[in-house]
Amino acid sequence: MQPINRYAASAPTRPAPACLTRRALVGAAALVGLGGCAASLDAGAGSASDGVDPNRTVTIAMSPESEPAAGFDPLVSWGCGEHVHEPLIQSTLVVTDDAMNVTGDLATEFLCSDDGLVWTFTIRDDAVFSDGEPCTAEDVAFTIDRVAHGDTSQADLSMVDAAVALNDRTVELRLSRPHNALLYTLAVLGIVPAHAYGDGYGSAPIGSGRYLLERWDRGQQVVLAANPSYYGAAPAMERVVVVFMEEDAALAAVRAGEVDLAYTSPVRASEDVVGYELVAYGTVDSRGISLPTGPAGGTKVDDGGVAYDAGNAVTSDVAVRRAMVTGVDRAALIDEVLNGYGTVAYSVGDGMPWSSDDMRVECDGGAARRMLEEAGWLLGSDGVRARDGLRASIDLWYTAGDSARQAIAHAFADQMSELGIEVCPRGASWDEIYLHQYASPVLWGWGSNAPIEVYELHHSKGWGNYACYESDVVDAWLDAALAQPELTDSYDLWKRAMWDGTEGVAPQGAATWCWLANVDHLYWKREGLDVAEQKPHPHGHGWSVVNNVDRWSWA
Repeated sequence: MQPINRYAASAPTRPAPACLTRRALVGAAALVGLGGCAASLDAGAGSASDGVDPNRTVTIAMSPESEPAAGFDPLVSWGCGEHVHEPLIQSTLVVTDDAMNVTGDLATEFLCSDDGLVWTFTIRDDAVFSDGEPCTAEDVAFTIDRVAHGDTSQADLSMVDAAVALNDRTVELRLSRPHNALLYTLAVLGIVPAHAYGDGYGSAPIGSGRYLLERWDRGQQVVLAANPSYYGAAPAMERVVVVFMEEDAALAAVRAGEVDLAYTSPVRASEDVVGYELVAYGTVDSRGISLPTGPAGGTKVDDGGVAYDAGNAVTSDVAVRRAMVTGVDRAALIDEVLNGYGTVAYSVGDGMPWSSDDMRVECDGGAARRMLEEAGWLLGSDGVRARDGLRASIDLWYTAGDSARQAIAHAFADQMSELGIEVCPRGASWDEIYLHQYASPVLWGWGSNAPIEVYELHHSKGWGNYACYESDVVDAWLDAALAQPELTDSYDLWKRAMWDGTEGVAPQGAATWCWLANVDHLYWKREGLDVAEQKPHPHGHGWSVVNNVDRWSWA
């Protein structure tokens, strides 16, 4: 093995529980009838009679879509997949802090070979599963191997050839290709016990994390209790109750004082609820439009061997793409559609250590019109530009069931009409949208606390390269970024893939995406509840908010 690079990975230290005072929670039995929740919700009330301090209990309303269909199984989708979050019930090898630095959790140290192909993790010796068995390198190797070589997990560890326990405290990951972004996957991948994993695990999970699954009433609620065997500081919140409700029911529960934190949407932001405040958490939950770069009539074959129509006669002109990216008024769109609850988006992952300032572009309608004029797109009597008989008219596909995306699509269309570009919003199911994903612009939602989406959306072989953009230069920068043994050394390379001064996907370059907004995640929060500092939330409005629920407290 070549010399290795060393990461400091000290054991996590969480503050000890503060002295907490809080009036007793309203009996959760009152939730009966709201959003289909049953009387069994009284399990979350917390009272002296059941030995749970109500001042160390919190009740949270999430959308029904947040309930994990396969249960609390990290080898399927719990903690990973599209909506990433810390698994709570299980420990992870590493974690990310508020600045997205990677530090240790189960791992006290992790090392990477200079060629980026071997990662070695040293496992702490005081972690035990909730059944009393020790958590060892064998369990880590078992978990990672099942994800890497199984077909059930939504986590991507396909770059891992083998996970090998060298002894009880050392595990080695041998990669087929350098891929430092695996650390971000490992930061949300819960470790399961090799001796107790099997059918039904998701319903009765055994873990070594901060919490135990005390109760799960499918379709209604989840109750988590502090794990007395946890190796870190005891959680300040001893019991966490999550109730699954539609938005209207969640607001009713807030008005009745039956939940402490409840998700909501911008359309509810003007409500005034006594005893609660509306809070907005920053995100990398981005809305952006893919802009096909190839000429119409092409074909794109995906990884599954399915051939799709590809290319667009209008957006294949880089002048059109640059004009759209430059001419859109993102701030006005956010004010109009999101009631101001969002920030302008210029890329996927704005504000992350790997994001590039070269993706930023100020709204300039005059400059956008000049780009089109100089490229030969002339304004017609119908207000739509044309060149050589081709009208500047494109379809924009969005998911019909998403009212926010519908509003964004129509607002964007209105703005583009001012430039002489006709945008025709098309609401449809995802099944229909996928038929057009490489041939027409699509309004997508993206965003994760990892740079891998930068790779997948812009690399010629990326599964999210809906623009069908190909550049050997950009590919080389992206490949080099993934190959760095030190994460911090990759940041500049990610940025260069966006724009290296000559080539890239930035607005002054290929302009392959038109990013619009990072959508704030809104919640009704009971007064007196201190929600600890939040990391930027990824795409998906669900479990991310409780990543640090162990550090919440009552004033």
